[in-house]
Amino acid sequence: MLNKLGIAGVLGVAIMLGGISVVAWQAPIVAAGIAFVIAGLGLVVYGMVQNLLASFGLGGMP
Repeated sequence: MLNKLGIAGVLGVAIMLGGISVVAWQAPIVAAGIAFVIAGLGLVVYGMVQNLLASFGLGGMP
């Protein structure tokens, strides 16, 4: 996974987790909501990329 993310991706994940932990320190419920939003956003982006690759014939179900 680290090979696919690169240094910028790893740094981005670290900053994102650091930000959620700072919010969780003050308001755990809000931090849980933020984590769910980020996870949902990741799933949406994953679905869009899979759909784009499938439209180019590079994978996915026809």
